[in-house]
Amino acid sequence: MKKRQITQVLGFNFLRLCIALVILILAVILYDIVSKGMGQISWEFLTSMPKDGMTKGGIFPAIIGTFFVTVITALLSIPLGMGCAIYLNEYSKKGKITRLIRMSIRNLSGVPSIVYGLFGVVLFVQLLHLSTSILSAGLTLGLMTLPWTITASEEALKNVPQYYRDGAQALGATKWQAIRTNVLPYAVPGMLTGTILGLSRAAGETAPILFTGAAFYLPFLPRSLSDQFMALPYHLYVMATQHHAIEKVRPIAYGTALVLIVLIFCMNFFAIFIRYKLRKVRIK
Repeated sequence: MKKRQITQVLGFNFLRLCIALVILILAVILYDIVSKGMGQISWEFLTSMPKDGMTKGGIFPAIIGTFFVTVITALLSIPLGMGCAIYLNEYSKKGKITRLIRMSIRNLSGVPSIVYGLFGVVLFVQLLHLSTSILSAGLTLGLMTLPWTITASEEALKNVPQYYRDGAQALGATKWQAIRTNVLPYAVPGMLTGTILGLSRAAGETAPILFTGAAFYLPFLPRSLSDQFMALPYHLYVMATQHHAIEKVRPIAYGTALVLIVLIFCMNFFAIFIRYKLRKVRIK
């Protein structure tokens, strides 16, 4: 066997080993959470209010709070992010300013989430007087998700061949008509997939909602978007690290972790499903 073939075999085996290690670590984590949290899952746990300082009862307010915050995040980040991506990729002129904007967006993707939380406090809670609420937390998560949405959407637009645009314009279509009819149908699957993956990441964040509206114990549902709320990630954080009876509530913490993981998996599966369906329609 030649030296080049030996190197190739060793390289492939090393990659397989890396994949196996990642899968093994993920399997161990999932097994620990599922095995310890499955016994806590019940209809009462999912639909009842917390009781006695969250030592009893369920996590229904946390599920509802997470849902409302994620919806507000989507309403801000999806249209604004996709619109920015369309402008940057289709309309903006190539130059230093455009490159600077793209570099800034990519740098914002790597900013720690706690920074977005502090920024949300200053902007939404203090300057705009939205108080610590569902709306403040959702808008903060929307800003955090925006760079991910823009980047994913722009990459999806770049993958559409240029002749799709040129062909439509050669037939007399305007630039927007060419984008709407020839570009977006092919780019939307990738745009939506990246966006939903960003939303699933936002749904599991604790730091941005820590100062902007999340509460540990509220034995009732929020009545409006101006109220504080419970959320699964923050609830899990407090249950696992700050509760006065950690050992007593540990089963509830594992149950909450399992619900949160299932929620994020469902969002990721939904992204894959949408991508598959839209690709199937596009092929037809």
